[in-house]
Amino acid sequence: MTKRNGYALLAALAAVVVLISGAIFAGATLGGHGSDDDTQTRPRTPLRSAAPATSASWIGTWSTAPAFAELGTEQGFPGRSLRNVVHTSIGGTSARITLSNLFGVQPLHITHASIAVAATPGAPTAANGTMRRLHFGGSPSVVVPPGGQVVSDPAPLNVPYDADLLVTTYSPTPSGPVTHHPRARQTSYVAEGDRTEDPLGDAYTGQTPYWRYLTAVDVLSGKSEGAVVVIGDSITDGVTSTAGANRRWTDVLADRLDGRYGVLNSGISGNRLLSDGTGPSGLARFDRDVLSRSGVKAVVVVLGINDILRPPHELDAARITAGLDQLARQARARGLRVVGSTIMPFEGTRAHTPQLEAVRDRVNEAIRTRGVFDAVVDFDQALRDPYAPDRLLPAYDSGDHLHPSDEGYRRMGTAFDIASLNRSADAAGV
Repeated sequence: MTKRNGYALLAALAAVVVLISGAIFAGATLGGHGSDDDTQTRPRTPLRSAAPATSASWIGTWSTAPAFAELGTEQGFPGRSLRNVVHTSIGGTSARITLSNLFGVQPLHITHASIAVAATPGAPTAANGTMRRLHFGGSPSVVVPPGGQVVSDPAPLNVPYDADLLVTTYSPTPSGPVTHHPRARQTSYVAEGDRTEDPLGDAYTGQTPYWRYLTAVDVLSGKSEGAVVVIGDSITDGVTSTAGANRRWTDVLADRLDGRYGVLNSGISGNRLLSDGTGPSGLARFDRDVLSRSGVKAVVVVLGINDILRPPHELDAARITAGLDQLARQARARGLRVVGSTIMPFEGTRAHTPQLEAVRDRVNEAIRTRGVFDAVVDFDQALRDPYAPDRLLPAYDSGDHLHPSDEGYRRMGTAFDIASLNRSADAAGV
């Protein structure tokens, strides 16, 4: 062997050693021990890739607040399929759902459940190739105890942003009163028999304005930053917005955020901050309907008007302010940003009196000046008539002098300062 050939052989051997070492290093980097938590996965990135390492996490794309037991459903819906139609605020690569039996008095037996992307907005037919059977702990059936809830296993599904999903459940046996959200502003569907995985909607001849059992849909997302949860009453529920058109103010906000944050609507029509009435009070349901949502990063509070407007009228503004402060402190204790809204005008309603107006004014002054929240969205100022500031501007009034029109909801969504979601919470307020 010549000296030149000897050097070449040594160089080749050295190159092999370098390649083997690099492979071992890459294997250790890419195949290291990760979390067993199903709420986070770490996509593998090629060694020396110019792309930054990213992680996906579970974030809410849609939610609703269970309000009470549906009247006339003492037996539930045995032998029928319930197909809920819900609208996404962010997209993802997998989905999971939450089913609630909060107001049930006996176990809810679900033997079949599915999720799919709707072929067209609001329709009960699934887009081609999107129907997925859901499992719960590896089983296609689950029992939801009275007062409880369950979360499904993840289902691989490319969930689009700003699209409708179909979530279907089937129960073969009587299940007692149905936990529901009554003011969906969205048509859902009912079919006789187990039609859970039917991609076509032909069998879904029954229609309903309610969401039943379903309270949340989460997606696995590596692009969105988290979720914004809005707790409110009928104004957040969007009761006077055009049904099926997704024109609640929270929908407008979701469109503006463009998939950056999920927007979760926890409004209940008639809801109060301090006392139970239409649904549990804001104080009572805050942990379940807001703080426990997946991926929550910020909270928006739009409550207080029904405490003033509905009997028994709360005439002590300090009590309302203290309740709002309590919600803000609970959220900050979880490290969440808290944005609060002023109470909007309601002169022109039958319940309006100068005494109640004075309470609203004092609460709004406290919200604006006393640092109750980390940031304030002044819906009062955004929607009031500048020539009659105790009233809604006519263009923003649905006609009942309390709830906004579609244009009023659009104004609310555009008045919200998106930058207020990003600033660090004031540590002194924790």
